[in-house]
This record gives sequence, C-alpha cells and structure tokens, in this order.
Amino acid sequence: MHHPLFSARLFLQGAHLTHFAPAGDSSWLWVSDTARYETGRAIRGGIPVCWPWFGARDRNPAQVRKRIRADNAHGFARTEVWKLEDVRETAHEVEISLSLDANRDFSDRWRGHAWVLLTFHFSVAGCQLALTTTNADRGPMAYTQALHTYLPTSDITKTRVLGLEGAQYIDTLENWTTYTQQGPVVFDGETDRIYESGEPLTITTPQGRRHLTSSDSDSTVVWNPGPDKARQLSDFRDDAWRTMLCVETANAANDYQVVNEGQSKTLALMLRRA
Repeated sequence: MHHPLFSARLFLQGAHLTHFAPAGDSSWLWVSDTARYETGRAIRGGIPVCWPWFGARDRNPAQVRKRIRADNAHGFARTEVWKLEDVRETAHEVEISLSLDANRDFSDRWRGHAWVLLTFHFSVAGCQLALTTTNADRGPMAYTQALHTYLPTSDITKTRVLGLEGAQYIDTLENWTTYTQQGPVVFDGETDRIYESGEPLTITTPQGRRHLTSSDSDSTVVWNPGPDKARQLSDFRDDAWRTMLCVETANAANDYQVVNEGQSKTLALMLRRA
C-alpha cells in the first residue's frame, strides 16, 4: 500500500504487517532478509499475530492449555489466510480490517469457536493494531495472545527499553524465576522475559526513539535471541540478533484472557514517533 504520506505492506496470510513507514522514513519494523514467504509458514519479522495461545503449549495456564491440541508454539492465526473485511482511506489515514473465523475446521489444533478481527490504522503519526476476539462458543473461553512486534536497531548493545523500571518479570532463561527490573532494559546476550506490565514504553536505538503504547494488556514480552540462539533459528542470519529486538504487546502467562459466550475483548498497540 502506497499512500502519499506513508507506506505499508500487509499479508492476508497471518494478517501479517511486515512494513510501515511515513514518507521519507525507513521501515519502523524489522524483517529478516532470509524470511521465506511461503504458504503455511510464519514470516520472520514484522508483527506476527500469536493467537489463541502464546508460546509453548505447556507454558500456558491450565484454562488455556486444555483447549490446545497441537504442539506448535504461538497458535495458528499467524499462518492462516485471513479474510479482507474493509478498507477505508482518506487524505490522511488508511484503515484495513481482516478477520479469521476460528471454527470447527481448526478442531485438530484447538477446541473452541471464536471470530477474530484485526484492524490496522495507518497515518503519518504511526500505526495502530487492534485485535478483537469474540467468543462464538458456548460457555467461557480462555486464551493467551500477543502482537509480536519486531523492531530494528543498528546496534542492540546500544538499545534501551524505557518504561519497565520496577516491574516484575519472569525470566524464561532462568527457570521461569521472577525478578524486579532495575533501570531500563538493556541487552547483553539472549533475553526472553515476560514483564507484568502494560505501561507505555519508549524504545531508544542509535537511530532514534519510538513510543509503544498498549490497551488491555498487562504483560509485555521483551526478546532478543543473542548469538547462540540465533544460530538455531530458522529464517534468521547468525548475526541478525545485533540489529533487532522484539517488544510484544501481550496477554501471556498469568495475564490470560477470558471471554464469555457472545462477548468480545480487544488487545491493541500503537507505535508512534517519539
């Protein structure tokens, strides 16, 4: 999509945003230069949609875990083809809505029925994503999710995440032990943490600053694979960890969501200029 004020690239598979940039800017999102755009394969970079579970099956709460019937991490929404619902354009903004009907066709992977709508709002000021889950099943439905935002940096060692000072976090690399964040988040190796916070964040890199705010999220995941894990990842160069980080707007770990029959909940993020 090319608008006079900004550009974006959005795939129906996974409702996956891989590019957003105001006119004259480089992309605000990081995508691996070895990413493979293949049917049924998640794209490495951009903003994958993790739904209706986040992370490994066994690390989800019991209420979520009992619905999962597959071993793959991060659910199935990020590899399914979504339906285009609506496009609205003005001289200053574009809004695009995509939907996924998670019905009995997915019964081999998940027990439930929900309708998911992801709305993208683009303007020169930034981009906003709103992921709405409507329970079309009988009885309450529990799920976890994340908008898994990959961000670029020219040097991960000179990159900081501000806004999580004093927050509790689960360090998945330290046997899921809980710690308290001291000062800004810095990167000196593999990082994989689930913060118990949905506070506004500022990401500072040598290129500049971005603000990331969320709605209906009480968990934030911060991830960088570091050099050793990078060598194990698919569609990811060995040294790519130096030029990216993930700051994920999430409902993860104990911050899982429950929607009653016929009800909806919306997880949203806004990425904008500092």
